[in-house]
Amino acid sequence: MSFIEWIKQPWPWYVAGPLIGLMVPTLLILGNRTFGISSSLRHACAACAPGDIAFFQYDWKKETWNLLFVAGIVVGGFLAASFLSNGLPVNVNPKLVEEMSGYGITNYTGTVPTDIFNWPALLTARGLIMMVLGGFLVGFGTRYAGGCTSGHAIMGLSNLQWPSLVATVSFMAGGFIMANLVLPFILKL
Repeated sequence: MSFIEWIKQPWPWYVAGPLIGLMVPTLLILGNRTFGISSSLRHACAACAPGDIAFFQYDWKKETWNLLFVAGIVVGGFLAASFLSNGLPVNVNPKLVEEMSGYGITNYTGTVPTDIFNWPALLTARGLIMMVLGGFLVGFGTRYAGGCTSGHAIMGLSNLQWPSLVATVSFMAGGFIMANLVLPFILKL
């Protein structure tokens, strides 16, 4: 098997997870930088829409590396999807497919249920709750917690920060509650 064929295969968690985790010491060693994604939106807003809002009044140019990091994630995702896809359909757990079919969700593009994620579905009650309200709650939670899951769970926990442990446990508890209690109710709409 050639290198390109090998890299096109799905990577197991015990390879991908440590590679993501190695970003923490790499960023710290190379430039005393912290890993996190949610702050990049603040930097982009401060760069593109400077105004009289105090939250955006800082030297965002010192954080240009973070914007380049996020741009690299976007470009890397595009390159991987365009050139490193093995062409096989993504395996979705049959139990999940069966459960979702109970809610009338049967069409998928890859792992994305197109019955939920399409423009006409956005204008339904279910679509507005999931996309608009859900997006607002994610943004609010990220700001309230002082960072996102990648910042807290990867960077904060590796630095043994107590607030990151509290935030990560809260993220996980919220995810379990949402997936098991709230989402089934929303999907029935």
